[in-house]
Amino acid sequence: MQLEYEVKFSARKTLNITVERDRKIIVRAPNHLSLERIEAIVQSKRQWLKEKLNHAQKYPAVPETKEFISGEHLMYLGRNYQLLVVDEEIDGVEFNQRFRISRANQSNANALFKQWYLKQALLKIEPLAQEYAQRLGVQYNECKTSEMKYRWGSCTPSNNIIFNWRIIKAPLYVVGYLVAHELVHLMEGNHTPRFWNILSVQIPNYQKAKDWLKKNGDLLEVDF
Repeated sequence: MQLEYEVKFSARKTLNITVERDRKIIVRAPNHLSLERIEAIVQSKRQWLKEKLNHAQKYPAVPETKEFISGEHLMYLGRNYQLLVVDEEIDGVEFNQRFRISRANQSNANALFKQWYLKQALLKIEPLAQEYAQRLGVQYNECKTSEMKYRWGSCTPSNNIIFNWRIIKAPLYVVGYLVAHELVHLMEGNHTPRFWNILSVQIPNYQKAKDWLKKNGDLLEVDF
């Protein structure tokens, strides 16, 4: 099995290997590390990478795209809420145990909902990031929500934490796990035993969150 991978150099201190949800292997390496040394490390992880590449969780069947019509259900914080398309004028998206949009905006619903989810994700994630950063004794520069392919979150070499807006569709305890997960990376770059020990102190039920993502992660992949 020939391993193909992409190397991204930065000012980081340690090497990190991830398998994205499109089966792409990404190696994030310190600037000083030679390609020969990187190749040796990748080959030493060959069996682990093979298991990751064959992991069904990463390549789920993609559910059908939602239709923005009355009676459709949209996921938010682990629950499905009904959508109503109404004749009255509504600026954007309204939510109060139901989603409501104006019929006049129906054709632009995808963009309106994406904007709404991006904003709501940041409103929920930022307080969690501040809380867990204080508990862990770490500092981050910026907390952002973004369009991310194949990742739920990322911790950058410049100590920014970025989250896929789609995670706001998951239950809040799953969101909390993902936030804490990225912040622990400020202390431990790789998924070492130390990483999981630190995380388990902050999120004792982190396995429950991982299991939810394993079972339902494909539902988050659809825009809504």
